[in-house]
Amino acid sequence: MMASNSFGNLFRFTTWGESHGRAIGVVIDGCPSGLDLSDSDINLELSRRAAGKSPYTSPRKEEDRAEIFSGTFEGKTTGAPISIIIFNNDVDSSKYEPIKDLMRPGHANFTYLKKYGIFDYRGGGRASARETACRVAAGAVAKKLLSLHKIKLTAYIHAISTLTISEVDPLALESSPIFCPDKKAGKKMVEAIMQAIEDRDSLGGVVECCAENMPSGLGDPVYEKLEANLAKAMLSLPATKGFEIGSGFAASKMRGSEHNDAFTVDEKGNITTETNHAGGTLGGISTGLPVIFRVAFKPTSTIGKPQQTVDSSGTKQTFQLPPNSRHDPCTAIRAVPIVEAMAACVLADALLLNS
Repeated sequence: MMASNSFGNLFRFTTWGESHGRAIGVVIDGCPSGLDLSDSDINLELSRRAAGKSPYTSPRKEEDRAEIFSGTFEGKTTGAPISIIIFNNDVDSSKYEPIKDLMRPGHANFTYLKKYGIFDYRGGGRASARETACRVAAGAVAKKLLSLHKIKLTAYIHAISTLTISEVDPLALESSPIFCPDKKAGKKMVEAIMQAIEDRDSLGGVVECCAENMPSGLGDPVYEKLEANLAKAMLSLPATKGFEIGSGFAASKMRGSEHNDAFTVDEKGNITTETNHAGGTLGGISTGLPVIFRVAFKPTSTIGKPQQTVDSSGTKQTFQLPPNSRHDPCTAIRAVPIVEAMAACVLADALLLNS
């Protein structure tokens, strides 16, 4: 039984569907009434995640046109469950037939078979990153609530392979092919991705996200801390292998005198801190400073090179992708709007828990 398909407390969503099924979708419960919401609001966010738009992403061309089936009336949310459906169109399961009995290196075939005794090998079934389109749809709704509180979320590529963006203002973004604030670093990252494609290999990356105009007081200790829920949200995404907030792992190399954010009073007479090594939270509660965190994504497991594996009976085999197989050369690129969406859902939930 696969029983863990829901996320959130008050703002709660449940996703359904498989990569090569007829459709995927999401049901959102706990959304307040009175929010402006239309299909176009959701489709705008989905367009940011869509593949097939550049050589840096999978060539699978899904239109990803969401339709709201319930929970709205005359363009506003009613407070009832919001049901959203996204039909799958560009589906080609034939590529998976020759490899259906092989344990795909880096994929969920083995663990799903061990746990459930069955695995939908067509594009990874439920384990596919296709499911994240549903999360982006939920995030589009969550952003409507955040906008009422003037909370702004911005995610972008922080690093790909060994290349990291320069020290720039993360909120002053410039356009680049892979959502990187630093155009020079973005160009080098593109070159690294194209080299990985030529080598029939893949790359990992880090997505950074910043929540601006944050109120203080969000987060419920001790088991609903804001950063704990952000961490769970991010590590529930496919291909994630790490999460850090503020100084993150670098804090382990600092002294307390360096890491502690000294309190002061701003020009408006509000108590704040001079620095933000904590990343916008203290004791699991938002401080009012920007919440800044990073998510590490492993290299895409699907690569063009032959790999050693075994089949379902344990016999050694060589795994080789069929010709014209479709996959992302770097998972982090299309993860940018997905990270934003999950952060929006966490913050929307925290706002409702705080009301």
